[in-house]
Amino acid sequence: MLAIAGGKGGCGKTTTTLGLAAAMDGEARVVDADRDMPNLHALAGVPRDSDERTPPYRHPEYDRVSVSPAPPGQSARADGGCDDPSARLRRIRAEADGAVLVDCPAGAGPDAAAPLRACDGALVVSSLCAPSLRDAAKTASMARTLGTPVVGAVLTRARVAPSGVSELLGCPVVGRVPEASPPVLEDASVRRAYENVATDLQTAEEII
Repeated sequence: MLAIAGGKGGCGKTTTTLGLAAAMDGEARVVDADRDMPNLHALAGVPRDSDERTPPYRHPEYDRVSVSPAPPGQSARADGGCDDPSARLRRIRAEADGAVLVDCPAGAGPDAAAPLRACDGALVVSSLCAPSLRDAAKTASMARTLGTPVVGAVLTRARVAPSGVSELLGCPVVGRVPEASPPVLEDASVRRAYENVATDLQTAEEII
């Protein structure tokens, strides 16, 4: 199970989550772990009328991709407790048939830490602007502190990786996704970029 993470909102985490899932060889499940500002369901074109145990939706275009939207934020259960995001992810990983990609919240608080801790590895996403790179470096450091290896970085709206980015993030740059007009995932060069990343990642099947 792979966390798609980045410290700054709008850096391309959700697009990368769905783009990689569509490029995977075999079944893939994408999970929105952002309860406060979820948008995976909107990008995937599925409803968000879900709770912790709602079955995943099949993506309307990518027939091998299933989508688990974010449930309502910290809603109380009938027994008076609260649903544990980490427990939800472990449950999904146990039942999923294929790769599981988790669209993580931005930031460095507990909501961002929980899915990172539950996953087997993290892929850090960043644009090339300095604030996004700085936040991505913080996210990578947080993942390592939690014991989750960082398998690489994807740079969005970029055709090249400037020198020093790998050193800053402490991991290899495994993908560069060019800028494209919406709908971004319909752009052929964007799809090829995610196909290349998916090919590299699927050599480490224990992570995804």
